[in-house]
Amino acid sequence: MGPTPVAAQTNCLFVNRLDELLNMRHPLVLLAGLIDWGEIERSFSAHFTSKRGRPALSPRLVAGLLYLQHSFDASDEAVVNTWVENPYWQYFCGETYLQTQAPIDPSSLTRWRKRIGEEGVETLLMATIHAARRGGVIKAASVDRVIVDTTVMPKAVAYPTDSRLLEKSRQHLVQLASEHNIALRQNYNRIGPRMALQIGRYAHAKQFKRMKKALRALRTRVGRVQREVTQQLHRLPEAAKLKAQDLLSRTGRILSQKTKDKNKLYALHAPEVECISKGKARTPYEFGVKVSIATTLKEGLVVGMRSMPGNPWDGHTLAETLEQVGILTGTDTLPSMAIVDKGYQGVEIEGVRVLRSGQRRGVTKALKAMIKRRSAIEPAIGHMKMDGRLARNPLKGALGDALHAVMCGAGHNLRMILAALRRFCAWVLLWMQAALKRMVAPARCGQLAFG
Repeated sequence: MGPTPVAAQTNCLFVNRLDELLNMRHPLVLLAGLIDWGEIERSFSAHFTSKRGRPALSPRLVAGLLYLQHSFDASDEAVVNTWVENPYWQYFCGETYLQTQAPIDPSSLTRWRKRIGEEGVETLLMATIHAARRGGVIKAASVDRVIVDTTVMPKAVAYPTDSRLLEKSRQHLVQLASEHNIALRQNYNRIGPRMALQIGRYAHAKQFKRMKKALRALRTRVGRVQREVTQQLHRLPEAAKLKAQDLLSRTGRILSQKTKDKNKLYALHAPEVECISKGKARTPYEFGVKVSIATTLKEGLVVGMRSMPGNPWDGHTLAETLEQVGILTGTDTLPSMAIVDKGYQGVEIEGVRVLRSGQRRGVTKALKAMIKRRSAIEPAIGHMKMDGRLARNPLKGALGDALHAVMCGAGHNLRMILAALRRFCAWVLLWMQAALKRMVAPARCGQLAFG
């Protein structure tokens, strides 16, 4: 039997609060005091209402978990499990007492992301900008001069090859036929994987004539399965028919697409993936979505970040990025100056002075120093890819691209604020030690004089 209600109530009286157990000068504790959680709760209030059943989760809990996930490069499972083990993470998410059980199931974070949407994660990014301003990381005038650049956020997909895409399509079609009792004359479950494997071996050995012949044979077999499923599509229920039609249309794209088609399908489960070339020798092509990033000129804090589907030209993304900067920083006006690279050649924004790398006409000594500062955004992008989660997007769909890009910027800002708080705490500790030495030294001299 468990404890009686009176005994349980008595035991709760002796439980210490987290603020009595933790070091209140810890950077995460200080960071929790800088973030305007009230604004986040007001913004999320419409998504966290519960009309029936158990009460809805706290907006601060979900926002805190998303912050911690992108600050410390953790998966959904890792951030929830570490939350149970780390009392500082619990305090950051608004807990008063130490918790020993997971607050939510890790899979529910996916539903909460969809619920708050792109507007919600932009609110989280805006809160980090205001926290950096309150913490002294940036000044109020810092947002008036920004550096803008674009990068690629790769999707969590395998490298696309024709043989792999064809074999995946065949497998999905066979599985669909099996689930809905569609009879196939041949499903090629035995020969299909062997052919895909042999095509890879031919490509590795540079026997391209044999590879192309085997690829045509595999494409023929996948086309047979597709036609059989299409002929019996009327037998499926309406909901399953829509899902089957989507799969058949994607399979048709894979069967008909050529090597240099512009609208190619690179992943069967992620049709939004694009092939983007950024002119890098180490990675000539990356498969994902283009992301536009804006940072402050001096400090490198992210003040704007957004996914740009469709692989637009960099110059066409500048106006939208600067508009987002004005909204997130609370100024509601465009920055007065934007420093960009040569990929933005020829673009002009009304009311904004655009400085480009290599520009010489009408450039003073001060402006030349600002243009040289443009390359400071490159290490910021590198940190977001190595220390954050920008190097691999696990979220699904175009909405997942938009949410993940904005949260990567918020995570970068939080890491910058935490680093500044650690430096501040170290400086205070050194100052206190020096003051203590100054207080102890005269006392020792007095003991020697009267000794």
